[in-house]
Amino acid sequence: MTDILLIGLGATTLSALESLLPKCSVRAIVRNVDSESNSNASVLSLAQQRGIPIFSDVSQREIKALLLKFQPECVVVSSYNQILPSDLISLSTFINVHYSPLPYYRGRANANWAMINDEPCAAITIHRITPKLDEGNILFQQLIPIHGEDTITTLYDRLNEIQQQVLGDIVVKALNGYEGVAQNNDEATYCCTRLPEDGEINWSITTRSIDCFIRALVEPFPGAYTYFQGKKLLIWRAEPLNPPPVYVGRIPGRVIDRSKAEGYVDVLTGDGVLRILEVQFEGEERTAAANVIKSVKSTLGLQMSDLLRRIQTLEQEIVRLKEHAK
Repeated sequence: MTDILLIGLGATTLSALESLLPKCSVRAIVRNVDSESNSNASVLSLAQQRGIPIFSDVSQREIKALLLKFQPECVVVSSYNQILPSDLISLSTFINVHYSPLPYYRGRANANWAMINDEPCAAITIHRITPKLDEGNILFQQLIPIHGEDTITTLYDRLNEIQQQVLGDIVVKALNGYEGVAQNNDEATYCCTRLPEDGEINWSITTRSIDCFIRALVEPFPGAYTYFQGKKLLIWRAEPLNPPPVYVGRIPGRVIDRSKAEGYVDVLTGDGVLRILEVQFEGEERTAAANVIKSVKSTLGLQMSDLLRRIQTLEQEIVRLKEHAK
């Protein structure tokens, strides 16, 4: 069987490993093992069952050392956060799993960006790795629709299922001589890395856009958030209100309705109403939105008045400390 080194840092690694095991000999896995996620526990458990060592140093220097040690016929990458240089790629055949319809959506957080941008489809592409970002020949590609009820979790589940079904066969096919199809680099588009602070909700945009944004950032990602009473409030579940009441006097972020019995809170957006269902203050438990937001006079988002109150509180505390120090 073909000797493989598997590099995988994210939620795609388990299905990649499951697909490779019947077709190849996975000699080692490069993976950050400090995560407490369910997917990480499953990868560790399966690797332990099969006697596959896991190396938690994910640096390129460590990967090069492992290549020289194991000398695999192929390195399969299913989620890695660095561009691999040519001197490393020259040591073996490198194949990457990328969750976008290359040459579109090269780069990072591709499935998240597709959902945020309200694309009709996401995709899985398996391609050869070259020194340039996501540019190698395509060995396999399949598009799937993004449904209105999808979250990034359900989208990943469907993409992972396809990976589990095809990756092992595609790797064997490539090692038997299949070169794949060249990408049209003139059509390439790119996605930048997403950071936790990029998840703040802009209540002035459309209801649909906010709904897509929230669904694109649910776990295992950090979550979309707003501010309420000066504190960061994560929004884990929401839905557009259809049809919404028509507001000709509109303050985006203003709460207009609340149901204690059903737990929801309705909030004005730039063009409609979003019903918020489940929220969480940082460090606290998730709960129904109505348990946190209790007044239709509330406005979500960081308000200038909140900032001024916090400045005044700090100024008063500084004065108190100075007087105490005398």
